Amino acid sequence: MPVARPLSARTPRPLHGAATRSARLTVAFLPAAALLVAAAVAAAQGVAPAVDAPAVPADINRDFLDPALDPDTWVAKFEIESREVFAARREILAAVGLRAGDRIADVGSGTGLYLRAFSEAVGADGRVWAVDISPRLVEFIERRVEEERLGNVAVVRSAADSTRLPPGSVTHAFVCDAYHHFVEYPAMLASIRQALVPGGTLVVVDFDRVPGTSREWLLTHVRAGKDEVRGEIEEAGFEFLDEVDVEGFAENYLLRFRRP
Repeated sequence: MPVARPLSARTPRPLHGAATRSARLTVAFLPAAALLVAAAVAAAQGVAPAVDAPAVPADINRDFLDPALDPDTWVAKFEIESREVFAARREILAAVGLRAGDRIADVGSGTGLYLRAFSEAVGADGRVWAVDISPRLVEFIERRVEEERLGNVAVVRSAADSTRLPPGSVTHAFVCDAYHHFVEYPAMLASIRQALVPGGTLVVVDFDRVPGTSREWLLTHVRAGKDEVRGEIEEAGFEFLDEVDVEGFAENYLLRFRRP
């Protein structure tokens, strides 16, 4: 079973610079001083500042928006034991903590890897929203839902800045290996927060970007590391709950939040 542990904030990177005799150099160092103050405030609040995080790659969703996308190709990539979130799917499901009657939004549902498990967990009185930005994957999920007779699953095509879910419609939101695809993450987080009922849970699983450690693909593909992601989600109005240690995770992490 997964074990939860608190996630401590990252210690801010020290900034260097001494006052000089020249007024010109004093002005030049003002931005650095401002960054130092901002980092200290963030540390005092228990929020890790976003440091040296690259921009979201401009074409990160290009393949998924391609009208010629072949869903079967992505099933072969996503639903395979070598993918951590596939191999650890039972532990991840346990960490989400669904009960009969719950309503969950799978934001960035992809090929629908978790839909059957979510559907069974919430039961006939519950609801599952499969939310994705890809037109071709939305069509694929709709067929999958029909073929597998998942009567409590609804499919929604999202926008870059919105889940397009009704306010207060879900008790849980789940974002698995999709957060780094949010090209407009502040707006998407606001949309997720609006869709959650007060006290609702947000679970985020994603790749941890660690400069000097992570492989090249991850460093160029993923915008932010775990601490930056936590800070962004807290800034969006969520309360951090914990990090869950998932056996088998080497590159991924699982964080849980609550809408106050």
